[in-house]
Amino acid sequence: MRDMPTADTALPPVPRVYQGVNWEGLKTLYFREIRRFIKVGTQTLAAPVVTALLYMLVFVVAVGGGREVHGVAYGTFVAPGLIMMQILSNAFANSSSSLLQAKFNGMMGDFMTPPLTPGELAIGFGAGAATRGILVGLVTLLAVMPFARLPIAQPWAVLYFGVGAALIMAFIGIMAGLWAEKFDHMAAVTNFVIMPMTFLSGTFYLVEKLPEPFRTASHFNPFFYLIDGFRFGFTGMADSSITIGVVMTAVLTLSLGWVCLWMFRTGYKIKT
Repeated sequence: MRDMPTADTALPPVPRVYQGVNWEGLKTLYFREIRRFIKVGTQTLAAPVVTALLYMLVFVVAVGGGREVHGVAYGTFVAPGLIMMQILSNAFANSSSSLLQAKFNGMMGDFMTPPLTPGELAIGFGAGAATRGILVGLVTLLAVMPFARLPIAQPWAVLYFGVGAALIMAFIGIMAGLWAEKFDHMAAVTNFVIMPMTFLSGTFYLVEKLPEPFRTASHFNPFFYLIDGFRFGFTGMADSSITIGVVMTAVLTLSLGWVCLWMFRTGYKIKT
């Protein structure tokens, strides 16, 4: 009969050694995040479109009338901001809710046990959330087109700022989901950080119309550059420097991605 290992002979556990990329695991995590919001499509896809159409009704029909902004019809000016607002909010909601629900349901071990590196976890959650944001943005674009003429003046800007915004908010959602310990914490982030930054970023107006010090403060709001760059892609009109917006988007995406990587690597509020 084989001898049982003793305290003297048993080898201590060693960390897993990751070689290459676990493409199968990364794909599984990504599609898991996609299926999460597809299953409740009425809530995740249809509801944002209805919200965007209501905003169009209020701001364009009731308020805008026949107004123009820098030679652009008010509906054309507002529509890109509404699309971007849906991209931002839905990308954030997907990753943050996924991690927070996993915490409450005791499922965090299901993500930490498989042979996935911290980088693969950050990419899987981030890409899944970004996909939801972009998909909702596309559906919103199709919904508002009958009410606003949307020429695409700079396709690269539409793609760059749309994808960049989705990734930025996906990473912020990961950070919030790992940090939050209850739903009140997530509601505080949404109501006191995300929503004010969205509405004070020139979605429905030119920030140059704001009085000081709000006009200057708006130029420190990253959402302002995301919305302005996205709008530039459709109308060719910008309220700020596009170069600054391009650089800021790249820096934020890389920086926030690194923070998410660090949080997964250290087990921030995951390992106890």
